[in-house]
Amino acid sequence: MPADPPHTAAEVNTGLLLYIPYRALEARVFDALASAGFGDITPAQARVFQRIDPEGTRVTELAERAQITKQTASTLVQMLEEAGYVRRVSDPADARARRVEVAERGLAALPIAAQAVSAVEAEWAAALGKRQYAQLRRALLALRTITDPYL
Repeated sequence: MPADPPHTAAEVNTGLLLYIPYRALEARVFDALASAGFGDITPAQARVFQRIDPEGTRVTELAERAQITKQTASTLVQMLEEAGYVRRVSDPADARARRVEVAERGLAALPIAAQAVSAVEAEWAAALGKRQYAQLRRALLALRTITDPYL
């Protein structure tokens, strides 16, 4: 039988403390997207979708950024393409290669997701106060410099 989950702040590791608010934010974004008619995108698909550069990105790079296999990334891109969120185009740097670009439907979903993120961040700032929220962001940005390989 599994142990009861930790209940006090001292018992909860920092990684989980970072993950819980992220999952809450993610849930709000998916709720907003679903309410606006974009309820067919999954968290796995979003993990790939949100890593597409404005000029497009190759599937191999999306796989690396999302920390998934190329086969999984290809499958997720195919699903996103079938739903109209992305399109594959020739890579101008290499005629043999293809890039994934955000398509019209994906572009329509982006501001909805961004608005949901802004609303959550505003709630967090209100709950913590401007000073503490600014401190939190500074600390997280400092952690990013040692944890984000794409900086």
